[in-house]
Parts: sequence; C-alpha cells; structure tokens
Amino acid sequence: MRLNEAERLGESVNKVSVGRVYDYLLGGVHNYAVDQAFAEEQLKRLPEMRNFARSNRAFLGRAVRFAVQQGVRQFVDIGSGLPTQGNVHEVAEEVAPGECSVVYIDNEPIAQAHAHILLERTADPDRHRALDADFFDGPKLWERVLDTGVIDPERPIALLAVALLHFMPPETQPERTLAYYRDQLAPGSFVALSHIHVPPEDAETLAAAEKVIDSYRRQANSVARPRSREDIAAFFAGLELVDPGLVWVPEWRPDGADPYQNEPARSRGLAGVARKA
Repeated sequence: MRLNEAERLGESVNKVSVGRVYDYLLGGVHNYAVDQAFAEEQLKRLPEMRNFARSNRAFLGRAVRFAVQQGVRQFVDIGSGLPTQGNVHEVAEEVAPGECSVVYIDNEPIAQAHAHILLERTADPDRHRALDADFFDGPKLWERVLDTGVIDPERPIALLAVALLHFMPPETQPERTLAYYRDQLAPGSFVALSHIHVPPEDAETLAAAEKVIDSYRRQANSVARPRSREDIAAFFAGLELVDPGLVWVPEWRPDGADPYQNEPARSRGLAGVARKA
C-alpha cells in the first residue's frame, strides 16, 4: 500500500464513514466504534434506517439477477461501499457461474482496502476489479473502467447506482454525470438505482429525516437529501423503465425476502431499473 493510501486509511478510521455506517446497518463487521455510535444515534431518530439499508441491499441482488437473466454479463457498481452480504459478483456467479465481469467503484479508503481483500479471496482477478474513484470523475472514471480490461463497451452493461444519488445535492447536478455514463452504454444495457424518498405529506418522518441529514453533514461530511418522485424519475431520462417501473424498493420484483414487503412505503426509498434501447 502506498504511503498516501496508508495515510488516508489511517485518517478515515477516526471519522464517521457513510460506507461503514451502511455496513453496520446491514449487520456487517467492517465498521468501527465511531460508526456504530453514529448509526445508533440516527436509529433513535429514524428507526426505519436499518430496514431501508436492508431493503436496498435486497433490491441490488434482485436487479443483478434480473440483468443476468436478460443476458447482461458486465456490471459497473458506482458507490459500491464496503464488501458485505450479497456482493454483485457473488450474486452474478450464482446465476451465471464464470461468465460475469464486475468493476466496483468507491472513493472511501476503508471500502477500497476491504474490496481488494475480498476480491483476492473470493473473486477472479481476470473478471473482477475495484477502483478508487469518484462518481463525479466522469470521463476520467469511465476511461479507468475500460482500462481494467474486464469491460467491453460494445456489449451491454448494467450500471448500478444503488443508495448513492441521495448523497449528491442538487447543486452538484448528478443527473448530468449520470447522463454521461448512460451515453457510454451500449444498446441493451441497464441502469439500476435506488434513492431515499419521503412523501411530503409524511411530516413526522420528514422532520426526523432532516435531523439525520444534519448529522450526516456535521459528522460524516456527507450531505444526504431525499428527492421527489419526479426528480428521481428524471435520473432515468432517455431510458425505458422495465416493469414495475419506479416503485417503493420492496415492490421491485419482490421475492419474499424484503423486511418491508408488507409495508413497502416504510422502506422510505424508491427503486427502478431501466433499459437503453
């Protein structure tokens, strides 16, 4: 590990990490006391956070299985976070053993360190890679994805942005960056994403969510922001949403394993998968 990487890793251990908090909510082990304390504080304000995380992870698995069943064998997972239950390459291997390539992308040093360890132990280096990069890197990031040699831009790709875009405030214009990646995809590709959503009439949850958002801003140096259904749908501009469209996370092609399958609105998130013609 290069010195600057080691320094980044050391500095991150004492700071709240969005990726490690998510891992803790999922029941993972790649987190620290600072993350655990932060997560428990937020759970007091918004108890649904844990099941939101679990619903998102379950959706990721269903989206990957769907893409493989549609013939896709390449995945680019932006904002992949820490390796935890149901990694993309593991889900894909269950459906099409030995056939799928995955590039994981995250800008959090702990996530990258563990991703490399995970891939060394459980993955095929000829098909699975991890990059330390940022969603907003745009053309630079896509060039690095292709430089891995495991992604063929002429063939369909499933681009995954699960539980990512709500950390991109409106002024950063994430829709423009996502549109760039969408434009690089070959016909027959898919874009899958999920996003925090609290209906405006749910004033109590909105108030609690605002307190959680403020905590993320102050302690995790990350700004989370719910969006309206219309704004989330706009991320799919130029694509064709597959059935059942943009729905509550547990409602997207349910398989009976979601913690909120009987109360989907309590997941506090919307999800969808769209195809590029």
